[in-house]
Amino acid sequence: MTESKPRILVVDDEAAQVQALCRTLPDYGYEPVGFTEPEAALAELRRSRCDLVLTDLRLMPDMDGIALLQAALAIDPDLVVIIMTGAGTIATAVEAMKAGALDYILKPFKLSMIIPVLERALAVRRLRLENAELERRVREHTAELEAANRELEAFSFSVAHDLRSPLTVILGYADALIEDFSPQLPHEALVQLEGIVAGAEQMRRLTDGLLRLSRLGRQPLSKQRVEVAALVRQAVEELRRTHGPRQVAVHVGELPDCVADQALLRQVFFNVLSNAFKFTAPRSDPVITVTGRIEGGERIYAVRDNGTGFDMSEAERLFGAFQRLHGSDQHEGTGIGLSIAARVVQRHGGRIWAEAELDRGATFRFSMPG
Repeated sequence: MTESKPRILVVDDEAAQVQALCRTLPDYGYEPVGFTEPEAALAELRRSRCDLVLTDLRLMPDMDGIALLQAALAIDPDLVVIIMTGAGTIATAVEAMKAGALDYILKPFKLSMIIPVLERALAVRRLRLENAELERRVREHTAELEAANRELEAFSFSVAHDLRSPLTVILGYADALIEDFSPQLPHEALVQLEGIVAGAEQMRRLTDGLLRLSRLGRQPLSKQRVEVAALVRQAVEELRRTHGPRQVAVHVGELPDCVADQALLRQVFFNVLSNAFKFTAPRSDPVITVTGRIEGGERIYAVRDNGTGFDMSEAERLFGAFQRLHGSDQHEGTGIGLSIAARVVQRHGGRIWAEAELDRGATFRFSMPG
C-alpha cells in the first residue's frame, strides 16, 4: 500500500509566492494546494484532508493569519500550522504561536530553510495523531475492563448469594444427623458427616468472602480524615479477643492520619494484621510491628511480623482472590483477606506490596493519599 503524500495548504495573498511553493514542494514529496484568499482555503479544508497549513501572517483585510489559524484549527484540531511573516512582525508571529501555530518562518526565505520546518511540523502531527489513537485505545480498553469487572462482580455476587441457601440446608441436615443419630451411627459414618460439615463450612466462608469482594466494587467511598493510630489499636484489640489467651506483642508506632473511607481502611488493617496474627502462630515469641511515614505526598503504612513468611517468587499470587501460599493443613483461611485489602487500597488510588523470606517473617506495605 502506497503511503499518501503529506497535503499542504498554502495561503498567501502574493500569487507569485503561492505558485512558487506549489511548483517546488512536490519535488520533496509534498502535495501542495494553494490559495490567495482565506475563505477559499477554509472551504478546501472543509472539503478534504490537509495535514499542514502554511499561511502568511498578513492576508486580506478581513482575515489575517491568526484568524485563519483559529478557523482552520476549529475545522481540524489535528492540523499543524506554520506562519510566514516578515522581520518586522515577529512579535505578532509569537502571538500566532500562542494561538496555536507550531512555528513561524521569516520572509524572504529559501526553500532549503522551509523544508526542515515542514518535516519537523509533520513529525509533530504524526506524534499527535499516534498519541490520540493510543489514548482512544486506552479509553476503549479501560471501558471494556470496567464493563467486564462489573459483569464479573455481578456474577460473583449472584453465585455467592445463590449458594448460601443450599449450603445452609446441607449444614442443617448434617448437624441434625450428628445431633439426633450419632449414638446409632458407625464411627466411620460420623467421620464422613463431620467431613461434610467441615467442607460446607469452608464453602460458606468462601461464598461470604466472594460476597464481600463483589460488594467492594459497588460500595461508594465515603472519604474523611481518619485517625489511623486509633483505628489500628481498635483492630488489634478485636484480634486479641478473637485469638483468646495467645500472647502476641504488637508495637504500634507513629502513624500519620490520611483521607480515606474509615470503615474500608479499618478492613485493610484488620485483614493485614489478621494475616500477621495467623502466620506468627508457630512462634513462641510472636511480634508484630505497625509503622507509617509520609513520602512524596503519600502515607505509607507497614505491618511487619516474625512469622513463617513466604517465597518471594510467589509474591504475585498474594493479592489474588482465593490464592493461598500455604496449605489449609498449615494455616486456616480462604485466601480472600489480602485480596479485599488490595481492592480497597486500589480504589483509594494507592498501592500495596509485600516483602518476605521463608521462616523469617513478612512485611506488608500499602499507601494512601494524604
